[in-house]
Amino acid sequence: MLIDFHTHAFPDAIAQRAMDKLSHASGGLVPQSRGTVSSLKTEMEKDGVDVSVVLSIATNPAQQTNVNNFANEINNEEGLFAFGSVHPDADDVFDELERIRDMGLKGVKFHPEYQMFYVDDEKMKPIYKKISSLGLITVFHSGYDYGYAPPYHCMPDNLTGALKWFDAPVIAAHWGALNCGVEVIKKLCGQDVWFDLSFGYGTMPKAIAQEIVDKHTPDRLIFASDMPWHRPAWEKQLIETLDISQSDKDKIYYKNALKLLNIQKV
Repeated sequence: MLIDFHTHAFPDAIAQRAMDKLSHASGGLVPQSRGTVSSLKTEMEKDGVDVSVVLSIATNPAQQTNVNNFANEINNEEGLFAFGSVHPDADDVFDELERIRDMGLKGVKFHPEYQMFYVDDEKMKPIYKKISSLGLITVFHSGYDYGYAPPYHCMPDNLTGALKWFDAPVIAAHWGALNCGVEVIKKLCGQDVWFDLSFGYGTMPKAIAQEIVDKHTPDRLIFASDMPWHRPAWEKQLIETLDISQSDKDKIYYKNALKLLNIQKV
């Protein structure tokens, strides 16, 4: 079984526009799907993915209702789980978090660059406490972002500062922090945080990846791709070059995800 914990898809009406905008902003990354739910499912089948977690972002306060309505529409479609999103500056952020929980969504995604906030800003403390009280999973885009110039808003030091406000699972995307492997090893490995292994292929040196696996342990790592920007097959290819037992690969490929999603099987 293979569960991809970090993918993106958009409503059909806006998917092409979103893909064009994001590809341009990232410096020309070539999308591996059309950005629609149907095209995500097509690529999942090609790469042997059984389940994808679809992550969306409310890039401004006015977006969060529509973003979460879309997540609710696709959540629990065959092979899909969807997370919601809230914007830290929304007046109804706490009500929206309750609605996310009531709709049966498993978690929320924050992108601190798109949403322009530092993850360890004191204003986030009550939001994180609310998320924790609802038992939701939190996923952060962490580290660099190819579409933005530094300073970045979720570097390992920032994330360390934020973790103390959580009592529910936190996932730091992109091997703990994109393009920050040495810093991740020094400051995040061993902390109470999960790493998704998205966007590592071609960006993560093998030696750094191995040290993260060894130091943070496969018990806290989750397979992910960042589809449509990277393919699951690419990320699996990186993992297969590392010194990891088959039982630990099973944890990474699907068992840890089942645990986080609190489901027995899919």
